Amino acid sequence: MNNNGIARAPRAIYPGSFDPPTNGHLDVIVRASKIFAELTVAVVVNPQKREPMFTLDERKSMISECVENLPNVKVEHFRGLLADYAKEKKSDVIIKGLRVVSDFESEMSTALMNRSLSDVDTMFLMSDQKYSFVSSSMVKEVFFLGGDVGALVPDPVMRFMSRKRELLRSSS
Repeated sequence: MNNNGIARAPRAIYPGSFDPPTNGHLDVIVRASKIFAELTVAVVVNPQKREPMFTLDERKSMISECVENLPNVKVEHFRGLLADYAKEKKSDVIIKGLRVVSDFESEMSTALMNRSLSDVDTMFLMSDQKYSFVSSSMVKEVFFLGGDVGALVPDPVMRFMSRKRELLRSSS
């Protein structure tokens, strides 16, 4: 039971590439952690996206730092089908964050496929409207072109991004 006396569903997975995690991602994580007894943030390699800026371990570390004050949240990474991972973890629900209507259109078919493969339902959480325009790819582009993204990413992510920029500059 949560503080309101409402029973929480046992387990949820919030999958994503999180390259890098944004405040929009963190908003969904915090809200989902209030609904579910256990929330696993599952960092995945998405073969349909271009080469990530951060390694799986870096993305896992960034998120772990951001959620260290949420005792029911753990961070893992995996490769392969989300449906298989959800079954392996005995997850009750897959969480997907939505920013705009086009996100729903693209996520709906994936949710239906995951349900047919794993019998696990997907719950869509709308991001806070102040993050509706924020995407990881936009954050990276603006940051590496010299723009200020400090209001769009958590502090631990900003530190990782700054270190990555320095490494890239020193290797050029």
